[in-house]
Amino acid sequence: MARPNEGNRRPRDGEDRDSDIQEKLVHINRVAATVKGGRRFSFAALMVVGDGKGRVGFGHGKAREVPEAIRKATEEAKKTMIRVPLRESRTLHHDGAGRHGAGKVTLRAAPPGTGVIAGGPMRAVLETLGVHDVVAKSIGSSNPYNMIRATFDALKAQSSPRQIAAKRGKKVSDVLGRRADGASSPEAVEG
Repeated sequence: MARPNEGNRRPRDGEDRDSDIQEKLVHINRVAATVKGGRRFSFAALMVVGDGKGRVGFGHGKAREVPEAIRKATEEAKKTMIRVPLRESRTLHHDGAGRHGAGKVTLRAAPPGTGVIAGGPMRAVLETLGVHDVVAKSIGSSNPYNMIRATFDALKAQSSPRQIAAKRGKKVSDVLGRRADGASSPEAVEG
């Protein structure tokens, strides 16, 4: 039996946002625990999710079966999504660096047509975030967990001219000054 206001009900938390979310499996690790009868295998999955419009998250899930590990990792990734300001909805506002453990990454804004120049786990994060032009370099650890956490460290440090202007109590045009590419209006810069 249908409820009376089924068509007018408000979507629950996260229900309306899940429709346009991209999911990428970054890494699956098979782990074995040695028990009395032999070895017991379980799987660990690392997932990245994003809406392609400036929101991205990552999650880690462990289970006895691969699909269950992926499901757990996806749920965690959706819960831990962060918003990153993008310039013209295609690149970062400024260069940034991040680190986690021995993993270090450098992210650089790039002109139109550059593409996503990044490898492995960083590429998955940047593509699901919705960045189209960026140059990224990973130095140190190639462990996917450390690389993703270092990439998120660099992305969390990103700020838009609007945020900086609000923090300083100035106008966006005062913060930007004159840009070399001629995009000095707040509408062209805001992402």
